[in-house]
Amino acid sequence: MPRINLLPWREELRQKRKKEFLGALVGAMLFGGLLGYGYKLGVQAQIRGQNERNTTLRNEIAELDKQIEEINTLEAQKERLIARMEIIDQLQRSRPQVVHLFDELVSTLPEGTYLTEVRQTDRRIEVSGSAQSSTRVAALLRNIDASDWLRDPGLDVVETVEAGPARNAQFKIFAQQMSEEPESGTDGGAVQ
Repeated sequence: MPRINLLPWREELRQKRKKEFLGALVGAMLFGGLLGYGYKLGVQAQIRGQNERNTTLRNEIAELDKQIEEINTLEAQKERLIARMEIIDQLQRSRPQVVHLFDELVSTLPEGTYLTEVRQTDRRIEVSGSAQSSTRVAALLRNIDASDWLRDPGLDVVETVEAGPARNAQFKIFAQQMSEEPESGTDGGAVQ
């Protein structure tokens, strides 16, 4: 019987399929590589676009920060102006009170008593001076207590000082100035 060798035909088919498989494998790898490269380009484009949006947002935020800083500066300036206006208004309202205060100090001062210093902090009045005796200082305190413009008198210091043949009492007293708010509002309306 004759022998037929079918192996070379199968070997050729196997080689052909192997080449087709390798060609398909190389084609799939090229397709996968192109697909990966395209994906990479797409992601880079998205990153570039997001970076541009971030830059735009940063620029807008910087512009808004400048505007906020300007607004804060204007607010601080407004607060300073309001504070100045309040101080000026307070000084305008207290102008007649100073006159009343000095008038009241003169009317409460007993004979033989001399003032050397008058100091006012808010409503607290500190008065320094000398008197011929400590009894005159006590009379000054009583007069201040009976005053309509001054209240709560207090004695801080009384010292007896030899001044030649006479003895004087150096004193320092304090009192609170009474407020004239209701009357100054009506007087202020009449003056303006």
